Amino acid sequence: MRIVIGLTWLLAADLFPAAQAQDMRAPSANASAAPLTLQEVLQSSARSAPDIIAALARNRQAEARALTAQGAFDTVFAVEGRSRVLGYYDGSEIAGKAEQPLSGNGGYLYGQYRASRGDFPVYEDKSYTNRLGELKVGALYSLMRDRLIDARRSEFRLAANDIDIARFETKATSIGVQARAVDAYQKWVAAGLKLKAYEALLGLARGRTNGIERQVQLGAKPDILLTENEANLVRRQAFVVEARQDFRAAAVKLSLYYRGADGTPIIVDEARLPTDATALDGIRTDPAFNLEGRPDFAIMLEEIDKATVKLALARNDLLPRIDFGGEVAKDIGPTGIGGRSRTPLEMIVGVTFKIPLQNRKAKGKLAETQAKIDELTVKQQFLAEKIRAEVAAIGLEVETAGQLVATTERERVLAQRLAVAERRRFELGSSDFFLVNQREESATNAEVKLIEAQARIAAAKAELAAATADEDALGLTQVAESE
Repeated sequence: MRIVIGLTWLLAADLFPAAQAQDMRAPSANASAAPLTLQEVLQSSARSAPDIIAALARNRQAEARALTAQGAFDTVFAVEGRSRVLGYYDGSEIAGKAEQPLSGNGGYLYGQYRASRGDFPVYEDKSYTNRLGELKVGALYSLMRDRLIDARRSEFRLAANDIDIARFETKATSIGVQARAVDAYQKWVAAGLKLKAYEALLGLARGRTNGIERQVQLGAKPDILLTENEANLVRRQAFVVEARQDFRAAAVKLSLYYRGADGTPIIVDEARLPTDATALDGIRTDPAFNLEGRPDFAIMLEEIDKATVKLALARNDLLPRIDFGGEVAKDIGPTGIGGRSRTPLEMIVGVTFKIPLQNRKAKGKLAETQAKIDELTVKQQFLAEKIRAEVAAIGLEVETAGQLVATTERERVLAQRLAVAERRRFELGSSDFFLVNQREESATNAEVKLIEAQARIAAAKAELAAATADEDALGLTQVAESE
């Protein structure tokens, strides 16, 4: 059955080699045949990966929302004019007013200029001004409710929290993308090294073919050995074809992270494959681990901070409103129709007191927010425990994978020695064809197993770098410094 499968793969490779080669070359923009390094992939991914670009756009959205929240403190200028066009009185009035909310209090400052002409009824006596108008400045200051926090300032603080959350989400996205880029690169390297191993195995069989044919022609070996050798060749060719397909598929997946300057995916040419498995060991993790460096944990802290702001706002709403206001006004110019009583400098102060009797809205909001903080606190504690357990488990995986590499390396060395010895015995006529092929394939399987073990420890280190938010190991620090 394996022979039939191998023949099918071989036939497909012979019929469509040009199309497959074109598929590999067309998107490629490799200007150099130097081996592709992990750092190249990480730098390209950090700059061009669509997920990271989208996350940065969400970060800009959060900054724009913060600017919107700042709009609550914008200076407002208004002009109002009115004139009696019919009736007994003909008074006209125009007023311009600028108002500036206070950023450290719920009150505001204001300044106003007002001028009037004509007659006004007695119930609008305050409309009169001197000939050149009236200048007025004033302020309102909150003494209890809205003194330390109000809706405007809380929105701005929450918007600042949202910027931090967006920044941490961008960091989490970048770490995830870089971890997947590392995984794609390692799988590409591992698939390429497996392909080289199977090609070497096929080369051994091809190199033995001429000798077998001569021995059969001389009568030293039976004719059936030619058929057995052909079957062995086809089986090994099937291994190569399947490994090449895996290698090409890995190259396509790698192109999602390795991109050109214009962001176009690049399918890496086979010529850029590293020569050995040392390319898999490109991650250097930092043993120091700061829990708050994890984006998801930092986001949880920001959520708790947001809930704390809302709690302060709810407590503010429980307070009575006591506002102190004062203004100074002065009419200028000749005395107007309203008389000389407008001319002296005026100063007015006042106090406003207001409180809901039941205040159920504020009490309900306070209880809800406190419960939210309790929920987030429990989640934060569990998340911290979960992260520590995750990092510890990955650390054990790295240790176990390292031990597996050591034992697999020993297995490969022994299998290669047996294969070399068996080939010598076969050449001297002391071994049979079945045994030498078995030894060679066992040696190749041990080599493939070693590649897989090396890829496993590399993947575990990459996973550890992602779990500990090691931006330096994932190539994010260099990109940030260069921008």
